Amino acid sequence: MVLVIDAQVAGISGDMLLSALVNMGANKSKIIDGVHMAENYLKGSKIQNMDFEKVTKHGTEATRLSLDIKEEHHERRGIDIQDCILQTSDKIGLSEKAKVFSKESIRSLIRAESRIHGEPVESVHFHEASSIDTVVDIIGSAIALDDLGFFSEETISTHVAVGGGTLDFSHGTTSNPASAILEIFRNSDIAISGGRIREELTTPTGASLLVNLAKRCSEFYPAMKVKSIGYGAGSKDFEGFPNVLKIVRGESIDKWEQDSVQIIETNVDDVSGEAIGHMVDKLISNGARDVTVTPAITKKGRPTSIISVICDSSNLNDMISTIISETGTLGVRVRTSNRYVVPRSTVSVPITIHGKNFTVQCKVAKNNEGTSFKVEADNIKLVSETLGISFRDANVLIITEVRQKLHLK
Repeated sequence: MVLVIDAQVAGISGDMLLSALVNMGANKSKIIDGVHMAENYLKGSKIQNMDFEKVTKHGTEATRLSLDIKEEHHERRGIDIQDCILQTSDKIGLSEKAKVFSKESIRSLIRAESRIHGEPVESVHFHEASSIDTVVDIIGSAIALDDLGFFSEETISTHVAVGGGTLDFSHGTTSNPASAILEIFRNSDIAISGGRIREELTTPTGASLLVNLAKRCSEFYPAMKVKSIGYGAGSKDFEGFPNVLKIVRGESIDKWEQDSVQIIETNVDDVSGEAIGHMVDKLISNGARDVTVTPAITKKGRPTSIISVICDSSNLNDMISTIISETGTLGVRVRTSNRYVVPRSTVSVPITIHGKNFTVQCKVAKNNEGTSFKVEADNIKLVSETLGISFRDANVLIITEVRQKLHLK
């Protein structure tokens, strides 16, 4: 099964995610009872009333969290919020996956604030996120995901709308998205976009929950048979679109796994082979998935080289900078491409050849035709040099040993 978190129009907040999960059938009594336990570990906070209600946002019926809290503190250390979440997770008996999700979600918030303010994580203070409603969003979502069995699903995020304009917070006025949002999404595979309005659409708590739940980001829905849909409403109302987070659960009909990559291309006609070779090595060492250089003919019969790089969105800018600095090209073409890939894993296999022990890394893939594997070239090279035999002979010996170890025909 596959779970799509569709935040491309209205963004995501913690209460929207929680509400969408309740809309999909999560046990709201279990959620409310579990969240109330948090009051025991966060002094000065009281949940006076909590419920989920049906609302209509621009013609879309959705579930919205109704929360009435009393707070004595308007500033808390992030570590105190974390301790409350960890203790509550243990007390209510969350699964291990739910506990990890809760812990990493609050840590994403704390780490973001730590980087922004240049403070150790133990000293970071929350202002906007200091209320127990942060605990409600994180613990409540963990309970709901556990109750629905969604931690075992493949979770995909769409591109995330963050809005625009400016917003006021404890340190003054800042542009939107705020620094905390950018820090949380930095180095994740989640892509963001401005959205349709000059207001905050995605909150730090919502971003933290999303990056710890979604395994990948896709511009398009995967091929799937829709089984259930959840609509979670935010507290604001906007002109022109419903302030609703949509979650779709379905049965994947893809034969293969699917992901998306960035493809960068440029044409160069005045760069030496040595410079291109150096660039290829640099791109690969910096994380490019693959680099291809293809000879071609362009205008006026000029011989040229088409450089094509496949990479993740997280290192797109680094790849572009390397291409431009190493070749002097005046521009590159970039596009997002969905891929179908055979499920694979990397395993370490201990082997013995000519009385010497080695450990080689193998990519193992399974499909309808059976199981296949490929040994990393650097490992073959090491065996070849250590034993003083050819690369070809080393490869044959390694393959024989690996087949026996993996019990393959």
